[in-house]
This record gives sequence, C-alpha cells and structure tokens, in this order.
Amino acid sequence: MAKIIPFRAVRPTRDKVSLVASRSYHSYSADEQEARLRDNPFSFLQIINPGFKYHKTISGKERYTMVRNRYQEFKEEAVFLQDPSPCYYIYKIVNRDGLIFHGIVAAASVKDYENNVIKKHEDTIEYRETLFKDYLKTVGFNAEAVLLTYPDNPELKNLIEDVMRSRSEYEFTTTYRDTHYLWNVSDGKIISAIKKLFTEMGSIYIADGHHRTASSYLLAQDYKSENEEHTGEEPYNFFMSYLIPESELKIYEFNRLIKDLNGLSKEDFLIKLDTFYRIENRGQSYYKPSKKHHFSMYLDGEFYSLYLRMNLYNFNSALDALDTQILYSTILKPILEIEDVRSDQRINYSNGKKDLVYVKSLVDSGDFKVGFGLMPITIDEMKKISDEGLTMPPKSTYIEPKLRSGVTIYEF
Repeated sequence: MAKIIPFRAVRPTRDKVSLVASRSYHSYSADEQEARLRDNPFSFLQIINPGFKYHKTISGKERYTMVRNRYQEFKEEAVFLQDPSPCYYIYKIVNRDGLIFHGIVAAASVKDYENNVIKKHEDTIEYRETLFKDYLKTVGFNAEAVLLTYPDNPELKNLIEDVMRSRSEYEFTTTYRDTHYLWNVSDGKIISAIKKLFTEMGSIYIADGHHRTASSYLLAQDYKSENEEHTGEEPYNFFMSYLIPESELKIYEFNRLIKDLNGLSKEDFLIKLDTFYRIENRGQSYYKPSKKHHFSMYLDGEFYSLYLRMNLYNFNSALDALDTQILYSTILKPILEIEDVRSDQRINYSNGKKDLVYVKSLVDSGDFKVGFGLMPITIDEMKKISDEGLTMPPKSTYIEPKLRSGVTIYEF
C-alpha cells in the first residue's frame, strides 16, 4: 500500500523554464559548465554552483549555505513560483531517439522505503548518504526526483491521458533535442483517484536514485528526533519522485573495461576463460551479445563471443542469474583479481548508449586492455533482485528517462 501524495512544487515561471532546467550537475564537463554559467543567468547551475560569481570553487558547508542563498534569490526575483495548493504533476518526455515517457511527479513516503514497500536493488555508500543528507538539511529543498517505477495500470494510464488532452503548463525542447511537457493536476477528484490507485499497489521499485532516497530517509530521521510534535505528515517525511509504468522504463547495459590482464599473457587469459566459457574468435567483426549469459569481449584488436557453460555454473538466486554477477564471479574476481568493483581503479564502465564501437576505441587507444559487452538487465530481473532482498553489482543498469533539475522543486 504505497503512499504517494501531491505537493506544492516550487517551479520556474513558464517563460523561464527552458532557461532554468539543467541536466544533472555531474553530467557536464568543466567547459560545458563554465559556458552555461557564463551565458545563462537563469540556469539552475547558478544555484548549485554558487561560487562561480566569485570565480572561486567553494565546497562543504559553505557551499551548501550559498546554494540556499542562491535559491532564495531566485525566489525573490520571481524566477520561481510556488503552487498555491498541492498538485500532482504529469511529466512527459519525448527524447531524440523517439522514446516517450509519461509519469507523475509526486511525493513518496520515507516510511514506505523503510518498510520495503518502495524496494531497492542497489547498495548505497554510507558516506554519500550522509553527505547528501547534510546538503539537503542545509539547503532545505530537493530539485532532483527519484525515478520510481510501478506495474502498468490501465486506470492510471487513462487518467494521465485525460489530463494530457489539455494544454500543458510547460513545453520546451533542450539542446539535446529532448522535448519536455508538464501539466499541473489540482482538481480534487483526479487527485483522489490517483492517490487511491497508488494505495492499491503492493510494491513500487526504485529505478534510479538509491542514494537520494536513502539520504531523504536519513533526513527524516534527523527531523523526527528534533521535533517533539512529530506526526509523520510533515514534508520531511516525503521525497520528490517521478513515477513511470514499468513498460516505459528503458534499461541499458553497462559494459566493462579493464586496464590489464592481471599479469597474464593473452593466451593464458583465454585458457583460463575456457573453464567457464565456450569461446569463438570473431576477428574484427563487431559482436554484441543477443542472449542472456552470453558476453562480447574485445581483446588485442579482435572480438570474441563468450558462451557460459551452463552445467558448470550454479544458479541459486536471482543474483546468481544476473549477467553482471556472472561476469564478476567467473572472470573479474577469480582471473583478474578485481575484488571490489566499486573502488578498484583497474575497472571502468561505459553505458550501452555508447555501444561497442566506443569500447573498441578505448581498448585500441591503449587506455584499457580488454572490454566486455553485456545484454541489458530486464525489469523482471530487477524486480526479482528487489523482491529477494538482494542487491545488484554497481553499474548494472543505465536507466532512462533522465529528468532535468529545477523544473519541479520539493521543499522540506
């Protein structure tokens, strides 16, 4: 029984939304950031990079305080407004690849996260949780929604389609050629209907934003301990989320790149692989796996297909059947001696949108010795991992859609 509620979003005025909206801070190169900060005074980057106006890099608590100050300035200058009553927000994205996403921006309950109604499939790193919690507590708002996914629901789909027949509050196209639309839902009957449909769902899954969710939970615990009149309904008990149906979630793989063969010659490496895999040399012909438990490998100017010897591998859980785990258990750990795929500097990752041409180019450049291509994980695999209380290896999924920051903002 999920508690997904409307909220009073702080958001840009209609005439400035295309200028305010920005990608995730870390997705910009240094040159891109500087250009946007220099040329666009309304970019949300101005808020989260407050030291730019002083030509100084600022970090830690000082930066958090300045972020809050910049945010307040945007409100004072009427770049942002706040809706007078709680709303759901229907958000549609049409990306340049032709993919279309329809979802609802709403507030999700940290209690549901605690009680495993909102389920996770990835581990989080404690220091990152605490760091972001401290950031949220200082700035007082969150501008990046957690991506949640729910089982396809015909009634909810019909409600969303009915709302989208009216004129959208926002319609803007980014320089990446993605078009964004947003509709406010303030009608009491529609709000009640949406809220009821979510309460009938047994489970909702985190698709992207595990650290943001965990940090929001920690924040709520802090505020609860400080509030003698805590009721559980305060804004800090919820976090901003973007909920889309499972059928619209687009999951890409993360391919693996390794810097060396752990002291092995090419021939000895292939012999060790032979224990768990049937190997075919495909020469310079690109090979992308088309089935689960098949892998592509690019080594020394040639592509190989690796077929798992099923009779030699034990499938005891949903995690054991995951290709990222299979690769780790049969190659990365025992042969290449990469124990911690989170921190080992010998491994890197390339999301599947860049394909194996990109992997090949990095190996050919000499930066890496070998590259592995995988099949994307499915939504059913992701759910099985969550339902069994397990977690995937890091960089198992690259998920779309990616929302822009600053379009809707949730205040605690």
